Amino acid sequence: MSKRIKITAGSLVVDAELNDTRTASAVWDALPIQANGSTWGDEVYFRIPVEAELESGQEVVELGDIGYWPPGQAFCLFFGPTPASQGDEIRPASEVTVIGKIIGDSGVLKGVSSGISVLIEPV
Repeated sequence: MSKRIKITAGSLVVDAELNDTRTASAVWDALPIQANGSTWGDEVYFRIPVEAELESGQEVVELGDIGYWPPGQAFCLFFGPTPASQGDEIRPASEVTVIGKIIGDSGVLKGVSSGISVLIEPV
């Protein structure tokens, strides 16, 4: 079963797909989720009502990856370098579980400001 989601941040909308990790399944089961987003470099993140352990943790992620950051119970959208990045890499604050991927241009998220309302819902 495809786990397609729609992420709406203000007037911006991106489509994404969750992967087959246990953490992604827990996020899917918690949908819809609404929260206020924060930005950290080219990352949007926010706390979600999911508590999960690190699963195949990654210190560096790819453009468009969606991560779950256990220390903050946070859903993270990566669309470019963060303050922790070295060179062109995309580096979270600490290891994340990659739970999915944005479909299409993740760069549109550059228009998101801290405090914006974000809605994640199944498609």
